[in-house]
Amino acid sequence: MARKYVDCRQFPSEVKCTVAISADSEQELMEIAVQHAVAVHRHQDTPELRGQLKAVIKEGTPPA
Repeated sequence: MARKYVDCRQFPSEVKCTVAISADSEQELMEIAVQHAVAVHRHQDTPELRGQLKAVIKEGTPPA
């Protein structure tokens, strides 16, 4: 099983977020990424948000 990640640094935001989140499973990564998006970026937990997050999940580990 390959490690997966989402890196907020790749997306412009008003928050200027520098968080990168990684996990061993896509399901675990999705849940924490949604929590982060809702709590920090003030998004709503919707199917559209989950679809957008799924589209930006990458394999490996975030670059330093």
